[in-house]
Amino acid sequence: MTVETQPLWTLTSLNDESLPDTTPGAYTFDYVDISNVTEGHISDDLETYAFRDAPSRARRVARQDDVIISTVRTYLRAIARVGETEGPTVYSTGFAVLRPDRDLVDPRYISFVLSSRQVMDEIIATSVGVSYPAIQGSALHRMRVPYCSRENQAAIVSYLERETAEMDSVLAKMDLLSEALRERARSVQTRAVFGLAAGQRHSAADAHSPLSGIPEHWDRTKFGYDFTESTERNGDDPPGPLLSISEYRGVELNNRTEGQQASLDVSKYRVVRPGQLAANMMWLNHGGLGVSSLTGYISPDYKAFWISDRFEPRYVHHLFRSSRYIDYFAAIATGVRPNAQRVTKTVLDATPVPLPSLDEQVRIADELDEATTRVDAMLAKVADLKSLLLERRAALITDVVTGNKEVA
Repeated sequence: MTVETQPLWTLTSLNDESLPDTTPGAYTFDYVDISNVTEGHISDDLETYAFRDAPSRARRVARQDDVIISTVRTYLRAIARVGETEGPTVYSTGFAVLRPDRDLVDPRYISFVLSSRQVMDEIIATSVGVSYPAIQGSALHRMRVPYCSRENQAAIVSYLERETAEMDSVLAKMDLLSEALRERARSVQTRAVFGLAAGQRHSAADAHSPLSGIPEHWDRTKFGYDFTESTERNGDDPPGPLLSISEYRGVELNNRTEGQQASLDVSKYRVVRPGQLAANMMWLNHGGLGVSSLTGYISPDYKAFWISDRFEPRYVHHLFRSSRYIDYFAAIATGVRPNAQRVTKTVLDATPVPLPSLDEQVRIADELDEATTRVDAMLAKVADLKSLLLERRAALITDVVTGNKEVA
């Protein structure tokens, strides 16, 4: 099979459509950000916005079979072919939207070509910037990519769809396994921090009564009595790295905005210290709380709280990240957008909180630290296996589209 190269601009158009500023404010759509795209896949868990409330970068329009490629943080390899969507979907301006010329190229073929290691490595190498590498859409469009006849394209697509389908099935099972491990950890966590007896289970009804079923000898308190907001601001000299709260691991380095940190007005950011509880007030219903072990600064949308000496910080960390509190915060959160609802400080202060003895808190924290460490180890193994399979998938695609591997 003969494989040549063609400039991408001869095979696709670039950024054909976008939402104009005159778009009605009530126009509603699902929004795809860079974080919603992994190699070959667009997440189903998307935020829904009305145009008036949407981020300013929510402008790109893509149609079925268009290919979206992130032009920022290109090392993430965020690329995918757009499938059929149930309703309007809008994409970040951080994507280049490539529309295949169907007279010259099969959209499935060009999607495989663009996701090959050869092309992605060139995109990354051509990107400008160290911590926040980016490539201009015009530079991407000038790149030369592998190209062959329509007959050979059909053979390549048939072969790669068959071979990658098996890999994609395994990758999907790995994602399900990871979620099952996280769910198992949350279940163990919830029973332990609320002192639930064997056989007791958290139910949806508990979302409105978070202290339901706790041991009679435990005390009760409210958040505002034992958690005091820290008003320490960042000033001009950051005390450490930018931190964020992830759904599972808690407070950690914020890598998503790593390259933007130099341009941030850090004086508006809050400081969080080791042992303080950090809370993302717009993400409490997704586990957006955690006790920090680091000194750093956090978004103005976050709050930091000192924890009274009646609480063991590790117990607090597990408590507020349990399924029962996630459901409780979802029930009391308010806001127009379902995926970004806020819990106010006043409502948070009124939140009922269990107060076992310090000895019991330490025992529970020790038990859960051990359990979550095991889960972390298993999740890490799954992630390593997934990474290896993705590498194998990308290598196969590269060998086929460049003609190094013949297809039947």
